[in-house]
Amino acid sequence: MRILSGIQPSGTIHIGNYFGMIKKMVEAQNDGELFAFIASYHALTTVKEKELLEKNIFEAAVNFLALGMDPEKSTFWVQSDVKEVLELYWILSNHTSMGLLERAHSYKDKTARGIQANHGLFSYPVLMAADILLYDSNIVPVGKDQIQHVEITRDIANSFNNHYKTDILVLPESKVDEIVATVPGTDGAKMSKSYGNTIDMFGAPKKVKKQVMGIVTDSKELDDVKDHANCNIYKLCELFMNENELAELRQRYATPGEGYGHFKMTLLDKINEHFEPYAIRREKLLNNPKEVYEILAFGAQKARKIAQTKMELIRSTVGL
Repeated sequence: MRILSGIQPSGTIHIGNYFGMIKKMVEAQNDGELFAFIASYHALTTVKEKELLEKNIFEAAVNFLALGMDPEKSTFWVQSDVKEVLELYWILSNHTSMGLLERAHSYKDKTARGIQANHGLFSYPVLMAADILLYDSNIVPVGKDQIQHVEITRDIANSFNNHYKTDILVLPESKVDEIVATVPGTDGAKMSKSYGNTIDMFGAPKKVKKQVMGIVTDSKELDDVKDHANCNIYKLCELFMNENELAELRQRYATPGEGYGHFKMTLLDKINEHFEPYAIRREKLLNNPKEVYEILAFGAQKARKIAQTKMELIRSTVGL
């Protein structure tokens, strides 16, 4: 079973990214044959500064390697290092109806938020289809907002297969993890950079402490009994603590004498403890870019070998 995931090089990552997607992706290395790429071409729809894009791609690679992406257990590369995806993108474009793309929710949502409409943004689902179909992907883990893109991929693949009376394009299945809880931000809403309510995973210690200490709570005093069930601090602690630790924390909430500042410091300690090994690994990688680029080159070589074989078959099918 081949699993494929694309990673947006979006700069700073937060604990919501980790528990919502990254942790599951790393674990997927044990569930099947994982193909994971840094979506550098896709990033061009929003990032137009050369230096920023280069920085984001490198940091995305560092972050995922630090968090457990294993180049021996997975195929991990930068999308733009395998040019075959663009050739397939063009071929598939000729089997994609305008109506199919006009119905894409993502395009409508992004333009509604003020992102400038252009061909790249409009044809984004076709490039995503090329990413998926080039590697004969069976499973594509996505959020609920991305299910439509996998359905579009299936429609395009069906159109191609039916036209050429073949089955060379594998129809993928989307996989949505229904049990992934929404990670609350510092204000209680879903943690998101667009909401400004995040807690950075690898931020400077002072900044992370400021973010944690800024978690919104009610106004109960030290001598008041506090309600853990509706507390943003406790909800975040659930991500990092085992049941015995949570039982002890609930007892502290029920016992007068401590304020929310104490609970925030407990959470901060757990965050630092959890991510410390990853932060150490990340620092080593940041200081050794040669190792990072060698890993990406190794992954691209593996991905390119599969892509070239697939494109030979597709070219032969269409008459190129």
